Amino acid sequence: MTFDLFRMTAIKRLPDRSKPTRLFLRFGFPVLFLWLSIPVISQEPTPTPVLTAETDLIHYGDLIDIDFVGSVDYDWRGSVNPEGFLDGLELATEPIYGLCQNGESIAAEITRQYSRTLRNPKVVVKIIDRSGRAVTVLLGAVKNQQRFSLKRQVRLNELLALSGGITDAASGEVTIFRPGNLNCVPTESSAAQGKSEVTHFTLSKLLSGDPEANPILLSGDIVTVVQASPIYVIGGVNNPRQLSSRDEMTISHAISAAGGLAKEGVESDVTVYRKDGRGTKTLLIDLKKIRSKQQDDIVLKPFDIVEVAQKGRAKSKYPPVIDSESENRNLYKLPIRPIE
Repeated sequence: MTFDLFRMTAIKRLPDRSKPTRLFLRFGFPVLFLWLSIPVISQEPTPTPVLTAETDLIHYGDLIDIDFVGSVDYDWRGSVNPEGFLDGLELATEPIYGLCQNGESIAAEITRQYSRTLRNPKVVVKIIDRSGRAVTVLLGAVKNQQRFSLKRQVRLNELLALSGGITDAASGEVTIFRPGNLNCVPTESSAAQGKSEVTHFTLSKLLSGDPEANPILLSGDIVTVVQASPIYVIGGVNNPRQLSSRDEMTISHAISAAGGLAKEGVESDVTVYRKDGRGTKTLLIDLKKIRSKQQDDIVLKPFDIVEVAQKGRAKSKYPPVIDSESENRNLYKLPIRPIE
């Protein structure tokens, strides 16, 4: 029985008082039938591609193992050559590029080429040693300058924590020098590929939780926590020391930060030695006049030397020579710490 015949028969058998039902069978039922007959097209969500972490890509110096499952005749172990290719694969008909590739993509390419000779080869490619990679170096105003061997993804804040944190000499700025040929993250423009770059970040934004100030670090990065320019306070003070010129610092503030005047300090005889081109400019200061507003409380500049005269000692005829603590910049002597 067709659909129309079924509908007309049902309408005739209904009593006269069933007018709503008659209207539904005459007009609504065909529409409902047509709607139900439309096939439902299921739209499965498009899978989001999984990006390989930079540490899982093949770098210069990595030891790579290529295993042909079920056979040892074609197994291979080695590193990429200076041009980034895998040398010595017997049945490869085309050069196989390995630098900054993951194991799956290399295995797929080897399978494609070897399938011309072997029947259904199964290939597994793994990085078995990452110790030959370029290290990431942390320098500057941190408690422990170190080199790091990155074996997983790591961000700036973790590296600073592993170094023991920043010191009081930090200026508030962090710079990252990134060589263009030691990592596996492409640059935004093809013209800049292979070129080194320097980026700047502020510690205040990092400490406030700004994700843009907490970048992922890569192999070969040189991270420097910039030190503030020094100011030296010496002579008749309780704690002669080097201060950091992060903010504007007046001479009275600097002397207070150095523990204040010592018993032998001469309040009216303070000298500021300031670099002036190739020479040195000398400023004579009287702290008593500063307190009485007769003399300005001058703002010190980076590398100023403030010397408070001492009773019973002759005053220096020449600018003092500061034996500042030399910073360990020999990268090859810094300890290497693996991050796994």
